[in-house]
Amino acid sequence: MIRAENLTRRFGNLAAVEGLNLEIARGEVFGLVGPDGAGKTTTLRMFTGLLDPTEGRAWVAGHDVALETQAVKDRMGYMAQRFGLYGDLTVEENMVFYADLFGVTGSERDQLMAQLLRMTRMEPFRGRPAAKLSGGMKQKLALMCTLLHHPEVLFLDEPTNGVDPVSRRDFWVILHDLVARGLTVFITTAYLDEAERCDRVGLMHRGRLIRCDTPAALKQLAGGDSPTLEEAFIAEIRKQEAAARV
Repeated sequence: MIRAENLTRRFGNLAAVEGLNLEIARGEVFGLVGPDGAGKTTTLRMFTGLLDPTEGRAWVAGHDVALETQAVKDRMGYMAQRFGLYGDLTVEENMVFYADLFGVTGSERDQLMAQLLRMTRMEPFRGRPAAKLSGGMKQKLALMCTLLHHPEVLFLDEPTNGVDPVSRRDFWVILHDLVARGLTVFITTAYLDEAERCDRVGLMHRGRLIRCDTPAALKQLAGGDSPTLEEAFIAEIRKQEAAARV
C-alpha cells in the first residue's frame, strides 16, 4: 500500500531524508520514530504529496504520488501535528464542512457521521465548538474529519503529542478497530509505548532509515535480559554516532 524507492529530500546542502527504501503492506500499522529533526515529518509530507522529493519515487495505494496526485489524495487521509480544524464551528459543523469538501453528501454523509461519532464516543459533544474541546477530543475530531471519505491509507504525524494518557489509549483503540476493517496506518510518534503497538517500527536518524523491524526484534538490539525499545533505539543511535566519527 505504501512504497518508496530512494526517496530523498534536500534543503540546500541539508539532506532531510536520504535514500529511503520502504514497503508497507495493506492492513499494517507502521510506526516511524526518531529524534527531533530526524526527517519523520518530511517523509510523511512526501508520501502525501505536500512536498516534492529531490530524488526518488513514492507510491500510495498503487499510485505514483508525483504523477497521480489526485488519485492518491482520494485514497489517503492525513493528520498533521497541529490541530487544523475550525474552532468557531461545532464538532458537527466541522464534519459537515469536510464531508462537503470530499463530496460526501446526503444519507451517506449522515450515516458515516453517526458511525464515526459512535466509534469515538463524541456523540454528546457534537454541538460543542471545536475550540472548547480538550486536546484528546480535538484529535478525535480531526481523525473523524480525515475518515469522512473512506481512505485506504491513513498518515498520522504525531497525533497524540501532548494528549493525556487516557485519550492516547482511546485513540489507539480506535486505530486498531480501523485497521481490523482494512485500513493501513503510517504513524510518526515520540512515544515508544505507542511504537510497541505497531506491527513494524522504523528508526530514523539524520535523515536515514537505519533500522526497520518488529518491536520484538528491535528490542534484541539492546541485549540484556529484559531489553526495552528505548534502550534499543538509544544503543542504535549511539552506534551510528560512533561510526560517523570514525
